[in-house]
Amino acid sequence: MLLEGKTVLITGGSSGIGAAAAVEAARQGADVAINYIGADAGAHDVVARIEALGRRGVALKGDVAEPDTATAFVGRAADALGRVDVFVSNAGICPFHAFLDMPAATFERTMAVNLHGAFYMVQAAANRMVAQGGGGAIVAVSSISALVGGEYQTHYTPTKAGVHSLMQSAAIALGRYGIRCNSVLPGTILTEINRDDLADTGKRERMAARVPLGRLGEPEDLAGPIVFLASDMARYVTGAALLVDGGAYVNLQ
Repeated sequence: MLLEGKTVLITGGSSGIGAAAAVEAARQGADVAINYIGADAGAHDVVARIEALGRRGVALKGDVAEPDTATAFVGRAADALGRVDVFVSNAGICPFHAFLDMPAATFERTMAVNLHGAFYMVQAAANRMVAQGGGGAIVAVSSISALVGGEYQTHYTPTKAGVHSLMQSAAIALGRYGIRCNSVLPGTILTEINRDDLADTGKRERMAARVPLGRLGEPEDLAGPIVFLASDMARYVTGAALLVDGGAYVNLQ
């Protein structure tokens, strides 16, 4: 029960890493509010799983790329659940595309969701934490792509490097208020974001073979690290980045 009595807000919480983190937070004793933009069914399912664990769950729809969505989500979630103790910035997209003919709209949308959305959401959550007092924890889902390149990710990797950097700077700006800011850097995780890219069985097997632990990641593999960074077990950890990639980053041979 690492998050007992706490309230956790998560963006992109209706599927993938966000959904896994939301359910695990509830399992660890937290009430959870999720932001989502996709189909309502996925969000409702996550709320049902949270409530089945005896915790309160709230799902609020909105596009993180819009600045007003951040203040609305944080405000409505706090009104429903009482306060904001933990904020997880997870929402992100990666429409794979070649560099030389990258449409401006694809680049701009990826930036707006992944980086601008993270900034607005973290800022809104931090303001709420400062106003209520008592500190808090912010965890951003960056990526191994913050550290390495990708031929079809020239629009995506800069956003994830930016999210990692945002947490480093926010850790300095918010430390005086007792708010810790850290990031997790997933490797290749089997989610909706890369479903089409990994539909090729051969490619999926080749990528798994490069991982020292012998498999690609699953959303639940991120839930534990996120909960740890959000919990008081990490009370002296801020400005840090935790690789969760099965060892892929260090496997240079």
